[in-house]
Amino acid sequence: MSILARAPRKRTANPSEPAVAAGADAPRQDAPTFTITELAQEFDITPRAIRFYEDVGLLEPARSGRNRVYTHRDRTRLKLTLRGKRLGLSLLEVKQLVDMYESGTDARPQLEAFLEVLDNHRRQLEQQLDDITVTLAEIEQHAARCRSLLAGVGKGTAKAAAKTTKTAAPRKSVSRKA
Repeated sequence: MSILARAPRKRTANPSEPAVAAGADAPRQDAPTFTITELAQEFDITPRAIRFYEDVGLLEPARSGRNRVYTHRDRTRLKLTLRGKRLGLSLLEVKQLVDMYESGTDARPQLEAFLEVLDNHRRQLEQQLDDITVTLAEIEQHAARCRSLLAGVGKGTAKAAAKTTKTAAPRKSVSRKA
């Protein structure tokens, strides 16, 4: 089982679904299949998102005429993709990990690759957390200064407030051309 995977929910085949023509990518006749609408509803995403994951190579549904027919494998790959996205991984990272899992080789390289991805992502998040902490401290300083000025204005010291606003350097607006 993949590092990102959990035991999937069982689903029985729907006899009203169209049969898929036999081929290399066709699901087994007794295996459950899913429509794009069913997967979209189950995972609370849009069919367009599922088609996008197809475009980047994460999903490879079989076809029955114009309809996409998703197998249990496709459903699992979609589930892993969404879980990887929640962890903040890029689609390329998710694809590499899922492809490595499906290669059927030793799990050690996959685990090491996954650990490296997680370590890199952790470092990135820690840097963002540091940046947010600095920004929050600056906001608190500005808020404290505003409270101080408001307290002074309320007591009739408008001169102090006026003096402070004169010394503040005006900001130049930067216009960016598209």
